[in-house]
Amino acid sequence: MITVADALAELFSLVTPCDSEIVPLRLAAGRVLAQPVSAKRTQPPFDASAMDGYALARTDVRAGVTLSVIGEAAAGHGFRGDVATGECVRIFTGAPLPKGTDHVIVQENVTRDGDKITLDNSPNDSSHVRAAGGDFKEGATLSAPRQLRPSDIALLAAMNIAEVPVVRKPVVAIIATGDELVQPGENPGPDQIIASNSYGLAAMVDAHGATARLLPIARDNAASLELTFDLAASADLIVTIGGASVGDHDIVAQVAEAKGLQRAFYKVAMRPGKPLMGGRIGTSAMLGLPGNPVSAMVCGHVFLLPMLRKMLGLGEAPALQETAILSHDLAENGPREHYMRGRVTDDGLQVFSRQDSALLSVLSEANCLAIRPPHDHARRAGDTLEIIKL
Repeated sequence: MITVADALAELFSLVTPCDSEIVPLRLAAGRVLAQPVSAKRTQPPFDASAMDGYALARTDVRAGVTLSVIGEAAAGHGFRGDVATGECVRIFTGAPLPKGTDHVIVQENVTRDGDKITLDNSPNDSSHVRAAGGDFKEGATLSAPRQLRPSDIALLAAMNIAEVPVVRKPVVAIIATGDELVQPGENPGPDQIIASNSYGLAAMVDAHGATARLLPIARDNAASLELTFDLAASADLIVTIGGASVGDHDIVAQVAEAKGLQRAFYKVAMRPGKPLMGGRIGTSAMLGLPGNPVSAMVCGHVFLLPMLRKMLGLGEAPALQETAILSHDLAENGPREHYMRGRVTDDGLQVFSRQDSALLSVLSEANCLAIRPPHDHARRAGDTLEIIKL
């Protein structure tokens, strides 16, 4: 067996960032920006009013002065003339400042009588002007790689970027194996269960920037597995679930090797998830996950998602870890790194008492995995543990 860190390093060596593609801005949210992009215009493109009021020259600002209103400027409808000393223009938020003005008096600080305004005794120190280029200038860049958030999309739109270079979504083929499995909605026989792992992993893959392809369930015979591997051959990553152990019916490795699998490792010193396998088969990376539902999902968080991040151009890094304060005592840990289902609340971290790797209901209640190092000593309430948020 190898350590979790060594297994992750091996898996990183199996994948490379995907190539890039161009997508419309409307479809770029959540995608990874593949290369820096440059603004095609300055924002704001002109000195603009930040308030509703009156635009005038700063030299005309003094208490009690009376000015002539010679026009109006609104957003999208600027005043085209020049403003001379003793004159002003009614202006609204977002409108460009007319020529000859550099200051805006807010409307609350004046008294208007027909086409005349008189300034009150307010200091009027603030210009209420958004300077041209105050947000960004033409040629300013948005750096890459980055997963594009709604705020990034708004910025790209303001930069007048209508098409965005993004990293292609990795295609992940998911193969559930076993004679005991049927699809959700079917009527299982007396010795069968529902294929749950593949749906959970597909949801995980889709939610983190890749495209999941759910393939037909592969039965526990070479012909069925060979056909399913053939269907998966075009994927960037093939994920198998179950059949990677050493039982008489666990033939995934045997069939994969006949298809050209170059195995990188087998078995990891962790709980749950010990029978994990990694390698390459043809042009695809391969990740062989355990068949127990919780084991498969935990390994998805610990191994699959970091692999996807690298494939999306976001670098090599393990799952993000945080610290949490235990709300109760914990017994010492055994020889394998243990990823324990738990829940963080205002009262601290509760590690659930039931950790059987078949209990999906417990995983559903969890919002984190508490990480116990090998041979970790007994912990007490108030101690801190590393966690991975779910």
